[in-house]
Amino acid sequence: MTTYLDTSALIKLYVDEEGSDALWGWLEGQQPATCRITFAEARAGIARREREVPLAHDVWTIARERLAADWPLYRIVEVTQALVETAGDYADTFGLRGYDAVQLAAAHAVGRALAGETTHFVSFDRKLNRAARLLGLALPEGAPC
Repeated sequence: MTTYLDTSALIKLYVDEEGSDALWGWLEGQQPATCRITFAEARAGIARREREVPLAHDVWTIARERLAADWPLYRIVEVTQALVETAGDYADTFGLRGYDAVQLAAAHAVGRALAGETTHFVSFDRKLNRAARLLGLALPEGAPC
């Protein structure tokens, strides 16, 4: 089994918030996959949280450092022309935002590359999860849908 994390999921590994505990349980003993763009999206998410709660500066610094240190441990899906074309199709078909469509296309590519192996798609975005399910990706037990 492979687990693919979109940004809404991955950031919960670095920022303790609702869903973080469930995510840690879903990942036990796995090397998750994610898309190359997730790094930039996660950094932007941490920066937004820092702007909202600036007094917790040390928390955000640690989150950024842990993300950078852990990044080589993820299976990275590269952004290619074929991937973004598929993402464009998914944006049209499912009414997704651009980067959400890229995340879905990357997860679907992982699923196709690992034919015969279940790919769990982990996102905390209901619309994105519904689209993933329609593409045949599994969602972990208890995922928002």
